[in-house]
Amino acid sequence: MSRKKSKGRLTRQQRALLHKKKMRKRIILLVLEILILIILGTAAYGMSKLDKLDFHTLNKKNLEIYQDTGDYTNIALFGLDSRGVDWDSEEGVRSDTIMIVSINNKTKAVKVVSVFRDTLTQQGDGSYEKANAAYSYGGPEKAVALLNRNLDLDIQKYVSVNFNALADIIDLLGGIEVDLKTPTEVELVNGYGTETAKVVGRTTTQLTETGKQTLDGIQAVSYARIRYQVFDGDPNDGTDFRRAERQRFVLQQVVAKAKKASLPTLNRIIDKVLPQVSTNLSASDFMGMAANAVKYELGEMKGFPFDVTTSENVTGFEGSYVVAIGFADNVKQLHKFLFDKESYQPSAKVQEINDDIVYLTGIDGDDYEVPPADGQDSGGTDGSYTDDSGYTDDSGYTDDSGYGDSGDYGY
Repeated sequence: MSRKKSKGRLTRQQRALLHKKKMRKRIILLVLEILILIILGTAAYGMSKLDKLDFHTLNKKNLEIYQDTGDYTNIALFGLDSRGVDWDSEEGVRSDTIMIVSINNKTKAVKVVSVFRDTLTQQGDGSYEKANAAYSYGGPEKAVALLNRNLDLDIQKYVSVNFNALADIIDLLGGIEVDLKTPTEVELVNGYGTETAKVVGRTTTQLTETGKQTLDGIQAVSYARIRYQVFDGDPNDGTDFRRAERQRFVLQQVVAKAKKASLPTLNRIIDKVLPQVSTNLSASDFMGMAANAVKYELGEMKGFPFDVTTSENVTGFEGSYVVAIGFADNVKQLHKFLFDKESYQPSAKVQEINDDIVYLTGIDGDDYEVPPADGQDSGGTDGSYTDDSGYTDDSGYTDDSGYGDSGDYGY
């Protein structure tokens, strides 16, 4: 009897196209992808490369794990705003990017939540501050504990990447092509580039014209940092949402070039970048990810809080804060999004945080209405907010490049 042809069987070309699509979608996991490429090459070679990573053990007792989320592995990703040689130090460095990567171990579906860095959250001592402050208070251990405490999570693993890493990768790939559409974009890339060059420790050139052109690492990172208005008539221009779009575009270009790069180029990237990666992921963790690399499917990505506004009227604090409109309800939405929990009930700790935030801000999820923006979408309930505070709050860092009317280039 002849054997029936499987309806689910793919041709070699279809498998190649499917694999290409999956690789393109996993742009948030860029550093992990490069590691996986090395590990898949040869196990021994990959293991030798992993020695370049900065392994940092976290004390599980200090992580404030709320409860086991079941068939999910949750990893915290931190992009550090480090401006010195001790970028991975325990204290003093804020996490400008905070992401939660949740992997469904059964389906291999991957979801990503980006926590707005200025979100008002409860710190380890019971005080309230911006979410990115926790890393400066006690490194990755405090930062992971903050996520678990405020969001009812069980995160135990983390990956932190140095401020310079993306610029290094882009330079080693020979730059990326970007279409600068307005003179203001060109001007802002040059302005941000002055400060970025100081941080990275090398020079760049000043751009002189609009249009498609190859940007080096410093220029590309500067482009991704733009948070000012560059187009007329776009209500979302100048918002953190547009900056996030630029960042995604840059990462897409990097992944596209990395996929075509030669093994010697990838080797140089690994040698340069891995010393700028701090993690407590073990060699077996990486091997497990490598074994399932082609199965991972990056799904929807969202920002937390989901229902959000900004406020400069926080009792006892100065500056602009991102405030959840109904913190407990936002945590409930988070568990529905990440873990398909339809009727999740936030913990007593989350409810306490919710009540404290209402007291500090006067913003109650039951009856709060977002005030209208003055000609620009600076707040809303869609997870996109305008970061208009700059990066001068209390971190000790101010941009002294002298560029622009205020000299303030928030990262």
